[in-house]
Amino acid sequence: MAKILITDDAAFMRMQLKDILTKLGHEVVGEAENGQDAVDKYQELQPELVTMDITMPEMNGVDAVKEIKKLNPEAKVIMCSAMGQQGMVVEAIQAGAKDFIVKPFTPERIKESVGKVL
Repeated sequence: MAKILITDDAAFMRMQLKDILTKLGHEVVGEAENGQDAVDKYQELQPELVTMDITMPEMNGVDAVKEIKKLNPEAKVIMCSAMGQQGMVVEAIQAGAKDFIVKPFTPERIKESVGKVL
């Protein structure tokens, strides 16, 4: 069981991810609506894993990964991308993200990704 921070600007996506992760036995310790919010909550909550949307207001997911990695080089981040965001996914992986899942999510894919990263 891991403590997880969910980051997505869409409340529906956060709810969907939270539901899947909770059913998998993880604890969702926080939710963030944008990259800056994610960085702040990462510092505050010290989650074991962060799910990070790519396209968000204020600070995008790629920049947020870079900031989180500055705080903790060991941070584990899984990117959540829509189709057609491959370029940004590559950038995020280079910035230190451990894996990515493509929306719409399936519980199986989330379980596989979380298992791999943790």
